[in-house]
Amino acid sequence: MRTDSYFFTSESVSEGHPDKVADRLSDTVVDAYLGADPLARVACETLVTTNRIVLAGEVRGPAHLTPAFLEERVRAAIRDIGYEQEGFHWAHAHFECHLHAQSADIAMGVDSGATKDEGAGDQGIMFGHAVDETPSLMPATLKYSHDILQSLAQARHSGREPGLEPDAKSQVTLAYEKGRPVRATKIVVSTQHKAGLTPADVREIVRPYVLAVLPSPDFMCPEADFFVNPTGNFVIGGPDGDAGLTGRKIIVDTYGGAAPHGGGAFSGKDPTKVDRSAAYACRYLAKNVVAAGLARRCTIQISYAIGVSSPLSFYVDLHDGGEIDPAKLERALPDMMGGLTPRAIREHLRLNQPIYARTAAYGHFGREPQADGGFSWERTDLADALRALA
Repeated sequence: MRTDSYFFTSESVSEGHPDKVADRLSDTVVDAYLGADPLARVACETLVTTNRIVLAGEVRGPAHLTPAFLEERVRAAIRDIGYEQEGFHWAHAHFECHLHAQSADIAMGVDSGATKDEGAGDQGIMFGHAVDETPSLMPATLKYSHDILQSLAQARHSGREPGLEPDAKSQVTLAYEKGRPVRATKIVVSTQHKAGLTPADVREIVRPYVLAVLPSPDFMCPEADFFVNPTGNFVIGGPDGDAGLTGRKIIVDTYGGAAPHGGGAFSGKDPTKVDRSAAYACRYLAKNVVAAGLARRCTIQISYAIGVSSPLSFYVDLHDGGEIDPAKLERALPDMMGGLTPRAIREHLRLNQPIYARTAAYGHFGREPQADGGFSWERTDLADALRALA
């Protein structure tokens, strides 16, 4: 990214956005399987639309995880999001399950055996990124976009803002000077609301939550550039207003466009799928590089072939500002995670646990590591070793 003066924008969507509802349901299926069998396999896609929920994909796991069992979990997740609307209701929406057994050809490539280690679940490229713009080492534009929506969701769930409904989007544009964010120039928030609220009402509901997220009142954009529900009313929303599909918000899930994305979605996939696990590993390594003070910004790329355990390539970019030769990191970082094989990643980050439904909204990165292993890829426990390496 440029290091002079520029404007940059990132967006986020709430847990009630239709695509995020689909992500949540796919990851609810992943958690159900991993909770029953840590070595289960899941590749689950979800479609949600007006009072309809459809699951499809491939699984391998315990027989007691029947469609009826999964339906119960799925409906509970929708209720937790808050959908009790005429056009999409957790109790009344029609449910279909088209999950079937995983392909034997794929399983053969992934499973370990007497003569091979566990292989990657697919070919592909994955990226990780970290930048010192925020304490979480995430791009500020995305961090603020996420935080605005998460604070509105918390207010809705608590009952503090009963006029809000689950579906929402945000977008933050920041001015950068010498590569540092200095102020917001445009902020957009669109939030579903109950009938009867005017656009002015919604604007004043939203305003304090935006101000609370920004570093200071002076950071706020001009009033003319603060857009709240710019189309007017937003009463019909969620899956009733727009169909949702798993994996359609991959830039929201990662770095808000501030770093490359390999193209693969995360949600609905067990950790043998390197689309997910290797992207988590790259974030973990990049974050530790920045946390160690070796660079202000770090981007890492890795690639795999299906059925092959070792990465095909590993690349570190310190954006011309590092305190260490990137080639030295390219040699050392894989060894810190057992060569970055799929098995080594899963074991190092403890990924074979039911920890994924919580990742489906407000970003997979920039979150606090949790005691049960959730967001383990956000730890900075390699920073001391990296400082010693430098």
